[in-house]
Amino acid sequence: MSTPKLSIVIPSWNTVDLLRECLRTIAESEKPTTEVIVIDNASEDNSAAMVQAEFPIVRLTSNAVNEGFAKGSNAGIRQATGDYVLLHNADTEVHPNALAQMVTFLDDNPGYGAAAPKLVNKDGSTQGGCMAFPRLRTAVFFGTPLERWMPNSAELQRYFLRDWDHEDDRDIEQPPAACLMVRRSVLDEIGHFDEQLWLFFNDVDLSLRLSQAGYKTRFLADAKVMHHVGASTSQFRGMHLEWQKNRLHYYRKHHGKLAGMWVKLCVTWTFLDYAFCQVWSGWRGRGRSPIEPYRRAWKEFVMS
Repeated sequence: MSTPKLSIVIPSWNTVDLLRECLRTIAESEKPTTEVIVIDNASEDNSAAMVQAEFPIVRLTSNAVNEGFAKGSNAGIRQATGDYVLLHNADTEVHPNALAQMVTFLDDNPGYGAAAPKLVNKDGSTQGGCMAFPRLRTAVFFGTPLERWMPNSAELQRYFLRDWDHEDDRDIEQPPAACLMVRRSVLDEIGHFDEQLWLFFNDVDLSLRLSQAGYKTRFLADAKVMHHVGASTSQFRGMHLEWQKNRLHYYRKHHGKLAGMWVKLCVTWTFLDYAFCQVWSGWRGRGRSPIEPYRRAWKEFVMS
C-alpha cells in the first residue's frame, strides 16, 4: 500500500451522530490518498463501536479515559504517515472539494506551513473563527468588565479580526483547529500540541510556534467546512474553569510568570465585579444568581 498524501486525525468524545457524518463526508470528498485516524476519548455513546461497524477502514484507538483534546490529537499525529496532517474535529462536515483545495495549496506553496478552510454554519453562513494572537492587553479587554464597558475597543477589534469578513483568501495568525492542515515536516520540527493545554489554547500555542519558526498559514475562503460549534466541549462541566487554566498556562509559557499574575488579576477583577453585581441586584429586590460556585472556581484558579 502506498504512503498516503494526507492523514486526518479526529479526536472524538460523545459525538457519535456527528462523528458518523464527519466520516461520511470525508469518505465522499475529493481528496488524494488518505488515511483517517480516530482517537476516541472514552466516549459513552458507542462512538467506537459505530466506527468499527460502519467505517472499518478507519484506524481507531479507544482510550480508557478522556485524555483531552491535545493528548488525544497527539496520539493520532504520532500514528500519521501522510505528508500533511489534518487536525479535524468530530463535529465537522467537509464540503466536497475542501480537502483537495488545501492539499493543492500546500503543494504549490512550500513557504506555507499550514492551510485553514472557511468554517460555515449549517445554513451556509460564514462562521469566522480566525483571530490574532492574544497580547498582554488582550487579557484586560476580553472577558472582564472592560469588555462590557468598551465592547468596540481597538484591542478587541484587532484580536477578533473584526475588520475582515472571512470571505477572501489571506494569511492569518490563529485559525481554529476545528479543521487545520499542517505539513507533517513542520509538526516534526516545532512539536505537536502542548498537552498541558488540555482542551483550550492548544491551537493558539501551535499556531504561534509555527509562526515563530518562520512558517505562514493561509486561509482559503473557497474551501468550506461545516462546523457544529462546541458540540463536544459544551458537554464538559468544567469547561469555563479549564479555559481559564489553559489560558493561564499559555500566558505563562509565552509571556512569563508576571504575565500569569496579570491574568489572575484580570480574572479576580471579573469575579469581584460579578459578585458585586449579584449582591447589588439582590439588595434591589431583583433576585440574584449564586455566587458560591463561582467563588470556588475562582479560588481553584488563583491557586493553580
